[in-house]
Amino acid sequence: MTATRTQDIDATVAQVQALTSAGADVVRIAADSAQDAAALAEIRRQCSANLSVDLQENYRLAELVAPHVHKIRYNPGHLYHHERNRPWQEKVRYLAAVAQEHDCAIRVGVNCGSVDPAQQGKYDPRDSLSPMLDSAWEHCELLDSIGFARYCVSLKDSDPMKVIEVNRRFAERRPDVPLHLGVTEAGIPPEGIVKTRIALEQLISRGMGDTIRVSLTVPNWRKAEEIHVGRQILADIAAGRVRSVVPPGQGRLNIISCPSCSRVENEAFVELAERVKEMTRYAQGQALTIAVMGCRVNGPGESDDADLGLWCGPHHVHLKRSGRRVGVFTYAEILERLRAELDDLIASRAAGSDAPGRTERDQRTSESL
Repeated sequence: MTATRTQDIDATVAQVQALTSAGADVVRIAADSAQDAAALAEIRRQCSANLSVDLQENYRLAELVAPHVHKIRYNPGHLYHHERNRPWQEKVRYLAAVAQEHDCAIRVGVNCGSVDPAQQGKYDPRDSLSPMLDSAWEHCELLDSIGFARYCVSLKDSDPMKVIEVNRRFAERRPDVPLHLGVTEAGIPPEGIVKTRIALEQLISRGMGDTIRVSLTVPNWRKAEEIHVGRQILADIAAGRVRSVVPPGQGRLNIISCPSCSRVENEAFVELAERVKEMTRYAQGQALTIAVMGCRVNGPGESDDADLGLWCGPHHVHLKRSGRRVGVFTYAEILERLRAELDDLIASRAAGSDAPGRTERDQRTSESL
């Protein structure tokens, strides 16, 4: 996936070409506005790569972008953000009609941090996989019922063990549906590579998966590393070089961070993720999860699931503790406050409790975001 601003046509074309030169078969570009769609038309004119578009929150953009891409990706959980009173089934029928008209495939992209709220309400909050599966299955059933066959499904989580389990369960029921595999928010290398390798080795070696994506938190100029890592993992699997590794997050600190992409509103997010990793080295023996998220699309929901979650806006960073709001801080302030919350959380757990600490005292308005 490109990490440039879609409307920066020259930079986006250059990154598409760099990714394809590195071995990418499909390149995904995000579109969140009519201006993005107009830029995508020019990007298509300048490059011949297989392009997939990420509709993000605005499914209505499909008719503007479909003439210029080969695949449309939508997230079932994001279909509720526009025209809330319109049934999701009507929205999917619209997407399928647009895709059919322009000879596009569809990816139904189910993500752990933005699951269909109607499905989430049916299960215990500790069961994150069943809502994802029900959402994927019902979208498949609808597409089947209207005769749209050119679709695939992805079910992604930041925990590679959950990625393995959710895809295994999906494939048991729908072995006929192509799967796109990946670990979302895998994080900074080398840990992000290890997480990705765990999931891909286990799934592909069992015959699951048709396409893959490697999602690493790296600066824009290093995006081609994702392709090199993916190609190496595939080559190792094909040669029987499947490695045995210890799953991350088992009794030690687990840092998850989303890949740098065009949704990131401040590129300082990547540097912040690296600084969080460095600052928290003293807590490596703690069984805690810290999430560093780079955008407003997935940040609010996915940071809720972490013990400490950060999601980054253009100028400020939101900090949450076990889903509870701590406050909004500048990029210069956030590390000091994160460390204070981490120390308090470690002390609270050692004492046999997990008090929310000073979550409300330092709340600030987010009007400036």
